[in-house]
Amino acid sequence: MTAIDPISNTVAFVVKGYPRLSESFIAQEIVALEQRGMEIVIVSLRHPTDPAIHPIHDEIKATVLYLPEYLYQEPQRVVRAWANARRSPNYAATRDMWRRDLRRDRSASRIRRFGQAMVLGCELKDKVRHLHAHFLHTPASVARYASALMGIPWSCSAHAKDIWTTPLWEKRQKLAGCAWITTCTQANVSHLHDIAENHDNIRLNYHGLDLGRFPPPDLPRPPREGRDTHDPVIILSVGRAVDKKGYDDLLRALQKLPGTRQWQFVHIGDGERLPALKRLGHELGLASRIRWLGAFPQQEVLAWYRRADIFALACRVSADGDRDGLPNVLLEASSQRLAVVSTTVSGIPELIDHEETGLMVPERDIEALARALDRLIGDPNLRMRLGEAGNTKVREHFSLDVHINGIAAQFGVTTDNAA
Repeated sequence: MTAIDPISNTVAFVVKGYPRLSESFIAQEIVALEQRGMEIVIVSLRHPTDPAIHPIHDEIKATVLYLPEYLYQEPQRVVRAWANARRSPNYAATRDMWRRDLRRDRSASRIRRFGQAMVLGCELKDKVRHLHAHFLHTPASVARYASALMGIPWSCSAHAKDIWTTPLWEKRQKLAGCAWITTCTQANVSHLHDIAENHDNIRLNYHGLDLGRFPPPDLPRPPREGRDTHDPVIILSVGRAVDKKGYDDLLRALQKLPGTRQWQFVHIGDGERLPALKRLGHELGLASRIRWLGAFPQQEVLAWYRRADIFALACRVSADGDRDGLPNVLLEASSQRLAVVSTTVSGIPELIDHEETGLMVPERDIEALARALDRLIGDPNLRMRLGEAGNTKVREHFSLDVHINGIAAQFGVTTDNAA
């Protein structure tokens, strides 16, 4: 890591891993805040694992501090941090806070977060004025402990899984202890309001889309109607192959389409369930109509948005409560005048007005999803109308320039500082 100068105005962004293809919204936020004059250092709990990065990652100026991913891997660094922490007047109170948490969550992860917090506090002492965690689960735990040790405030951006799978007792502690929290959907705000004692520190800020990176396509899409075997309708989906994305529901819906429809399904993304989904595609007799492309950087995803005719995402609530907030890929697809079909889960209805800016069906309703896809495949005029309206809504209500100003204001940065 490059040496960090002791700049009192610097904010440390604590993230689970950096850089990550699936978290381009964090990268675009950092770039936008740097353009407004913020000094940022990125603190990552994990080293990168993705095979590529988005171009926007190259624009980030922030130094990156990688904490020990597992404490045993860097024992000297951890012991040095522990010795430093014990000299802090805040150590005893912070240790007691952590011990109370450990009694409720006796996990190796809980121990690891306290160790990482001590390393953060040791190595960034007097070099940052504020800690900001992206995600309410493990990054917020590290930020909370480090904040108590260092005697500086912390804040949090909460998103999806981190909200819905963090235990209630822990969410309440973090909501009570942070200076402020921002989240990306009104559905999330309502949930946090229901459990928080203090509503005043909870803010709504959509991720927004950097529209300069997603200009609308120059040419109209061909009016495919799903009749030509040599020119099938392209159904695109972008997302990690995890349970909450509902890709098995989507495959089963595709299998129910009339045999006369000519279509091709293209998936971009990686994820733990990808092998199982490929097997399911074979079992359903769809293998010849599916392309599994893996993870792509943003510029290649953009090209596919422009090639496709329909964007589909069958989001659902998983058994453990995990769910999406408002998937950024729906904003991206809509910005390309691409007709979208998704479900009524979480914050998705905040973007999609059914029959106006897209189509929505109930989660896990495979029959309804198949009917929606069939309508879109056979009606290019409907696709064009929904795509145009979706693009207009994104550009009027989900521009990054609008929503980043709310985040910047929380950090005390005015829009006058924007580059």
